[in-house]
Amino acid sequence: MASSSLSSKPFLGSALSTERLSGLCSDLRNLSSPSLHFSVCRRPAKKLQVQAAGSTFGNYFRVTTYGESHGGGVGCVIDGVPPRRPLSEADLQADLDRRRPGQSRITTPRKETDTCKILSGVQGGLTTGTPIHVFVPNTDQRGGDYDEMSIAYRPSHADLTYDMKYGIRSVQGGGRSSARETIGRVAAGAVAKKILKGFSGTEVFAYVSQVHKVVLPEDSVDHYTLALDQIESNIVRCPDPEYAEKMIAAIDAVRVRGESIGGVVTCIVRNCPRGLGSPVFDKLEAELAKACMSLPATKGFEFGSGFAGTFLTGSEHNDEFYVDEQGRVRTRTNRSGGTQGGISNGEIINMRIAFKPTATIARKQNTVTRDKKETELIARGRHDPCVVPRAVPMVEAGVALVLMDQLMAQYAQCHLFPFNPDVQEPLNEVNSLPTMSLS
Repeated sequence: MASSSLSSKPFLGSALSTERLSGLCSDLRNLSSPSLHFSVCRRPAKKLQVQAAGSTFGNYFRVTTYGESHGGGVGCVIDGVPPRRPLSEADLQADLDRRRPGQSRITTPRKETDTCKILSGVQGGLTTGTPIHVFVPNTDQRGGDYDEMSIAYRPSHADLTYDMKYGIRSVQGGGRSSARETIGRVAAGAVAKKILKGFSGTEVFAYVSQVHKVVLPEDSVDHYTLALDQIESNIVRCPDPEYAEKMIAAIDAVRVRGESIGGVVTCIVRNCPRGLGSPVFDKLEAELAKACMSLPATKGFEFGSGFAGTFLTGSEHNDEFYVDEQGRVRTRTNRSGGTQGGISNGEIINMRIAFKPTATIARKQNTVTRDKKETELIARGRHDPCVVPRAVPMVEAGVALVLMDQLMAQYAQCHLFPFNPDVQEPLNEVNSLPTMSLS
């Protein structure tokens, strides 16, 4: 885990300076008598160290990303991966290709192959249990596009706040604030998805459900049968062909004007083991919210019925229980979104993440310079007119990282010893869920 010592100061009252300690010793010796003696031990001053991080996620399945948008490259270090699991660079590359720039006319024209290289943690096609280091070089850099941004702040970007926090920032491409940082998350998420699918049949799918004012009706996608090829059948990653065309047209309309728009990504999890998540602070949906809301350009998170659930009464919103043909306790509806009390219940987990319009646009805007003078700025560089098509694999990765971390935590705490077969089930028992009424 990357960390640095921000401060190193003695605690107040915890130690005395060398000068004060020497003076005190002298005073005490002057006060002493044949029957009264003082012994003063010199102890080193205690130091308060604040560990600063922010680039590491997870406790058991732990991921650290690194690199800047226009640096030598980006990547991640994944620690805690179970040993002897099949893994290759091709397993990661598929999702990195879905995330990479230059895919189509509605994404940034930056040309990067985002070809990954596994530098450690895999031997003979199997994970070794030691940290896995994944590296992706940056090859299509245009640092000169950002000369103006070294002087003036881009509105609604991280330029100003990075200066406020660090007193220095990486100008080219926004450095760590760039979506290029998510390459490490997507690579690690691909590892998590492969392990989850092999262990418990768990599948994570995300798709675009809204672009600007084009909103996909909720009943348009069957979450029980949704497949990856439906999502990848068009450049906007909406599984409904009719609405996909409307979304593409909306992005094209703003792209030619140098403008940008936002949208919503819906994510579902099928066959999630029951019992993941913890009460109080570490609820499963809270961990999922953190993972998704830490992605660039996110502005909102809904889980289950979300804000729409506030319009219902308790009797309308509650998910009633029943016992299915396999003798398992199920819910007839799923407004809870696959959890109760912050713990997964085996139903489909569903959430929605809102993404704002891309901050960097090719239109003149008012701003201020680093020396606090008002000016105008036309930002250059290559940017997505709408981030949501490329955000799909990023959301899947964030969700998969949470589930993998929570699965390992559940196994360590609650399945270390034999589980209670009256109310629990094996974590790797695949759920075969029939179609459910959502009314």
